[in-house]
Order: sequence, then structure tokens, then C-alpha cells
Amino acid sequence: MNKNILDSLDLSDKQSFADGLKALIEQTYVVENEYKALKTSYDSLMLMINEIIEILPSAIWVLDENQNLVVKNKLASDELFRQIDLNKEHYELEFLNNFYQIKSIKYADKHLIMATNITKEKRDERLVSMGQVAANLAHEIRNPIGSVSLLAGVLFSKVELKNKHIVMQMQDAIKRVERIIESTLLFTRGFKLNKYEFNLQEFENECQNVFNTYNNSDEIILSECTFAPFTISADKSLISLVLSNLIYNAIDACEENGTIKVKGEIINNIYKISVFDSGEKIANLTNLFEAFNTTKLKGNGLGLALCKQICNAHDANIYYCNEPKSFCVEFKLDI
Repeated sequence: MNKNILDSLDLSDKQSFADGLKALIEQTYVVENEYKALKTSYDSLMLMINEIIEILPSAIWVLDENQNLVVKNKLASDELFRQIDLNKEHYELEFLNNFYQIKSIKYADKHLIMATNITKEKRDERLVSMGQVAANLAHEIRNPIGSVSLLAGVLFSKVELKNKHIVMQMQDAIKRVERIIESTLLFTRGFKLNKYEFNLQEFENECQNVFNTYNNSDEIILSECTFAPFTISADKSLISLVLSNLIYNAIDACEENGTIKVKGEIINNIYKISVFDSGEKIANLTNLFEAFNTTKLKGNGLGLALCKQICNAHDANIYYCNEPKSFCVEFKLDI
């Protein structure tokens, strides 16, 4: 301010001016502090919003009125965004073997796009549908197969010795179908555990019998079948079914020649049963234990899925190893 103007003011005016200036400075500090508080609150709010956006199970993009990207989270890939039709409000999109539920919302000058991965839900829906069809087919096939099995037994006793091997092959094929039917009905209808105490060493003879019954090649051998003695409480028939399925898989993996080994051992507080085979290693482990998923020409893809169900019911763990190639079942023991 011009010094002459200040000099022209009397003492009271100068005091009033000084008081006004002081009040203005104090008010400036108040406004500055309020601004800092508002900025801190805004930053905190934006941080919370960003954290919420990041933890949401959907890919999110926010566009401005010119379709420029404003915000996106970690799930929002550019490849997926390029597949989205911004003119559709609500639809399903299939991309890279995954299914997405797309929602497009416009509010004020912003455009929100959400893509939720529903692959698991679609897969579960498909499995339920396939399970219902499989259960109906298994139920319809069960009675005719029983009749064929009975007639094959009668035929075996009547044919000449040189033709008995043909009937035996028929009976083996019938047993395979019966196992598929049994697995399908157990998987689709469920099962109840009938637990009682037994010694795991009893599986030695059972596994030997399963191998001898199922194996048709002299070039596939069972080099070892040993179980460390230990008494557990479990459903023996269901555990036997798990081991049978793993042995069937091992024989199928060996095709015409190879070696299979079954071993049960106690390791720390775990009873581990391993079924080894010398066949080709499994290259694609994706959805290995999923129903109707199989890489074999034989079977319907329910064997491993059923094994997984039975192991889960026993609080046991089943998994696959490539080195050495084996399927393993682990029971927790209270020693």
C-alpha cells in the first residue's frame, strides 16, 4: 500500500487497519488448515476407493465422456477390454477359454464397465447337467448289463475250451462297464461313509487282485505292492475303490508294457499311499481331478473326480507327482 496513504491515517485508523490485517492473516491460516484437512480426507477417501476397486473380484474400467480411461484395477487387462462391446449393457463374453459377465453403466459423464469371471459357475452348471445325463444313462444301462453279465457266465460254461478266452474278454469288458456305472452313480448321487477300524496292510492282497483282474498284458508287471501296517478308521470299501481307480489308471497309462508299484508308508504323521507307473507323464495338469475331464481313450473322466470326493470325505489329500510319476493319497494320523 502506498506509504503516503498510511501516513495520512490517524492512530485509530491505523489500529483498525492493523487489526483487520491480523484478522485476515489469521483467517488465511484457518482456510489453509481447512484445505489441508480436506485434502487429507480426500486423499484418504481416494485411497479407500482404490483399495475397494482392487479387492473387488471383477475387472473394472472407468471412462470419461470422451471414452478416455480414468481408472482401472489390476484385473482389468487391455486384451480383455478390447473384446468388450461398450454399446451393450449386460451380456456374457467368452475370451481365452474363460467366461465373463459384462455390465456397462453410464452415470453423469462417466462410463463404468465391469467384467466378472464366471468360468467356475459355467463349469459347475455344465457339470451338473452332464452329471444328470450320466446318472440317467447309468441307471438305464445297469439292468441290461446285469443280464448280459449273467448270460456271459452261462455261456462260459457251455462253450468249447478253445473259445473260452473270447467269453473271458466279454466278461472283462462287462466288468469295465459295471465299474463305470458304479463310479457314475456314486459321483452323481453321493455316498455315506461307513467307517470302521481296519489295518491298511489288508490292501496288499486287494491291490494284487485288482491288478491281476484288470491287467491283460504279460508285459505290464506289478513290481511291488507293500503297505506298512497301521490301523485307521475309514470306509474300507471306498478307500479300496480309490486305490482300484488309481491302479486302473496306471495300467492304462502303461498301455502294453511297463512297471507299476504300489507302496504304503508312514512318514512323520502321515500315512502315504503311492501308485507309481512307468507310462507317459501327464503334460496338462489343468483340471486333472475335474469330472468328465480325461486324456485317456478309455473311461469317462469320473475316476479321479470320484477319488477326490472320497478323499475329501476322509479329510485326506490326493495329488499327482511327475517326478517320479505317481498318484499319492495322504491320511493324517494321530500317533
